[in-house]
Formats: sequence, C-alpha cells, structure tokens
Amino acid sequence: MKRTLVIGDIHGGYKALLQVLESAKVTSNDTLIFLGDYVDGWSESAETIEKLIELSISNTCVFIRGNHDFWCGLWLEKGVTNPIWLEHGGKETINSYIQSGYVSKNTHKKFFETLHNYYIDEKERLFLHAGFTSMHGAGNEEYESNYYWDRTLWEAALLADKVEEKTLEDILTKPKRFNYYKEIYIGHTPTTNYNKDTPIKAHNVWNIDTGAAFKGKLTILDIDTKEFWQSEPLPYLYPDERGRN
Repeated sequence: MKRTLVIGDIHGGYKALLQVLESAKVTSNDTLIFLGDYVDGWSESAETIEKLIELSISNTCVFIRGNHDFWCGLWLEKGVTNPIWLEHGGKETINSYIQSGYVSKNTHKKFFETLHNYYIDEKERLFLHAGFTSMHGAGNEEYESNYYWDRTLWEAALLADKVEEKTLEDILTKPKRFNYYKEIYIGHTPTTNYNKDTPIKAHNVWNIDTGAAFKGKLTILDIDTKEFWQSEPLPYLYPDERGRN
C-alpha cells in the first residue's frame, strides 16, 4: 500500500529518525515529506543529512527548508556563521560535520541548495516549515524568509479554533490564508510549548513539530489516516547531551 508520510523537525536526532522509520515500517512505496530543521540540536546532524540523501534514492521524498537548514546551508556553501546560529545548535552541527568527515561531501551542499520553501500536493494540501503571510496564498509570499520563520499562520489557526462561528460574517472574517488549502502541515513551533508531545490540529493546520529539538519526540504521520508513530524522547536517546535545552 502506498502512503504519504510527513515527518517533523529532526534537529540532528539521527537515532530518533531511525526509530520512527522502523516504527512506521516505511518501505520504498511510501512518499516521505520532511518539514525541515534537519540540523542543529543533537550531535548527529551530518549523519541525519546522509540518511535523508539515502532515502531520496530509495523513496519519493520532498524536503522542505527550515530556518536552521538555511543557516547550515550558508555555512556549507560559503563558510558563513552568525552568533545566533552558533548559540542555537550551530556549534553541534559544525562538530558533527567535522567529526563525520561529511563536511567535504558535495552531495550535502547540493541537498541544502535544492530544498523547497513549500510543497502543494495533488489534493491541495500544503507543506511548509513555518508559515506564510500573504492573503493570496503561499505562492504569493513577498518575503521568502516567512516560509521558514513565520509563526502568525499557526497563531491564527489556534485563534480561529477559539472563535465560535455563529453568522456568515463570522465565517467570512476568518483568515483567508486557510481557504486555499484542504490541509496545511507545518513544523517550527514545538507542540511541547503547549504541554503536548503529539501532533496538534488547529483549524486545518497540523503541527508535526513535537519537540524533538528539546525534551519531546520525533513524529511521523500518515496524512490520509492520521495515524502517527513517535520516537522515544530525544534526551533518552542522547543522555549525555543537552540538545537545544
């Protein structure tokens, strides 16, 4: 059976990635959509990217760009760093690349160069790392960085769920961004911020970032059945590390 599976923010948690692929019994028939932030956090960012490259050979894969991937891509291509990146996982990623020897692999540079800002499937389901602000849909976003930085989409989705629709006027004043897509899948804002380590649905937005960068788990979800599988909490897999905590 062919499935489409979406995977949340990994943040260098290579062991967690292996766990969810095994738990979900992923085969070469499955389409895999990754929502970004593959690096920065735990100690195996380079190993994570190498595994994703391997998966792109065996499976149909879509790789979305996260804000941490943007930073890492700049470093691999131009040697550019900044204090914010280094403080939020960049040091661990650089160490992973140096220790693994993958820092010189052109396939890794190409991986970051070819990431997508967003993806829309044949059923009008949108996949992106963070959000977008344009009222005319994701394709009309003025600032590219919003795709991997914006949080207003998720905040608006949470707010929309709290508004009781009583009149036509109430419905028409809901944020128009949601109306273009059957469903929207995002990462970027950990569900652990809301005391949950499982995916959260708000309006038609599914948040799949279940806090793997911190004390949460990595999640893989079947977008048709909504069944999901999770890794162990990342601190259990990397007991001698802090991650982004």
